[in-house]
Formats: sequence, structure tokens, C-alpha cells
Amino acid sequence: MKFSHVFLGQGIIRLRAPLEIFTSLNEIYESKKKDLPDATKVLAGKITDEKSLFYNGKDTSKIMPHNFLSHDIVHWFDQTFREYLKFAHIHPYAMSMNSIWVNEMKAGEYNPIHTHRGNLFTGLSSVLILKIPKDYGTELTHPDQPMNGRLQFFGTGAGQFSKTGYSPNIRIGDFFIFPYDMRHCVNPFTNKKEKRRTLVCNMDVEYDEIATANAALWERNE
Repeated sequence: MKFSHVFLGQGIIRLRAPLEIFTSLNEIYESKKKDLPDATKVLAGKITDEKSLFYNGKDTSKIMPHNFLSHDIVHWFDQTFREYLKFAHIHPYAMSMNSIWVNEMKAGEYNPIHTHRGNLFTGLSSVLILKIPKDYGTELTHPDQPMNGRLQFFGTGAGQFSKTGYSPNIRIGDFFIFPYDMRHCVNPFTNKKEKRRTLVCNMDVEYDEIATANAALWERNE
């Protein structure tokens, strides 16, 4: 599996979703949108259309477990998260998919700076780009440095020469994986004719930090 890597004190990997996965997710969302559970009550976004495709967390008055996805789609998410953990030398571990939902943003909507969690505080989150506007509308100032609709990550690195921010130029089909506690946001945009659609998947990861650290030391000494 080919991917690129950005390190901000914590790691982000970026890869391309297979066409059949990307197409299926868009088709499921568009065909079942009216039947999908509303996720706005449990999410941080200032977005009116947030629809859940999968939830395996605790029953609450706000949302109950459900699954609108095929085995193949769930398996693909599982495998990509395992690639992240392999790359980060995290082992041993146990994974459990927690939630998958779609954010469909209109002009003026946004996601404030936030982090994620599932049933556990440790885990991996992600953003898959399903649909983007042809343009994000007029920039109020500094059009040479466009920020409308931008996805931004904020890392924990510090000190001289460290990179602490990442705002990628996104394409349809891009898939980003990052730790639950990495802060991130999406800026509003001004194009009133088109929407911006992304999917988020949260995967709980239970692991022994001491065992992982010891394993990494053994690998370096071999």
C-alpha cells in the first residue's frame, strides 16, 4: 500500500482510496441519505448535514449502533488503519471500529479545532475526501494564500525547525489517517452553489505503551 507521511510530532499518512471504495461510499450516502441517522448531536462540527454510516459505540439517547456499509468497505478501513500502526511500529494492539460518518458542508459551515475519541481515548481517526467544490469562493483577503475550505492539522512538535502545521492541497479520493488526539479543523468557504463532502472513520486502538516502546528498542538494536 503506497502512502506519503507527514510528521508533526505525531504522524499523518496520506493515501488514495481505491475507486470502488470511493464510488460505493458516495453511492451509499446519496441513495440512503434520508434514512441515515443524524449525527449532529454527537459531533463538534458547525454543519447541518452530518449523517452516520456506522456506529459501534455505547447506546445513548443521541445515537444507537447501526451499520449501512458492506463487509468489503469495513475491511478496507480496517486494513488501512493496520498499515498506519505497522508504519508507526505500534504493537501489540487490538482494534475496534467505532464510528463512520459523512460531513457535507455548505457555504459558511465549518469544523472548529477539535480532537476525536471513541469508546477509548486512544485510537486513529481519518478524513476521506468524497466531493469538493470547483472553487471555494472569493477570499476576503490575501487571495494568493487561499484558506477557504482548507483542512488543517496542528501537531505537538516544538522547537526550532520543527513543523507544527499541515494544510494539504486536497483531491477527491485523498485519505488521511492520524491519531485521535491530533487537533484539526476545516475552514468555512463562500461558494454558495456547491458542497464539500468528507467521510470520517474512527478506530479504537488498545495497546500497551510500555510493550510498544520495548519492541521499538529491540528493533533498533537488531
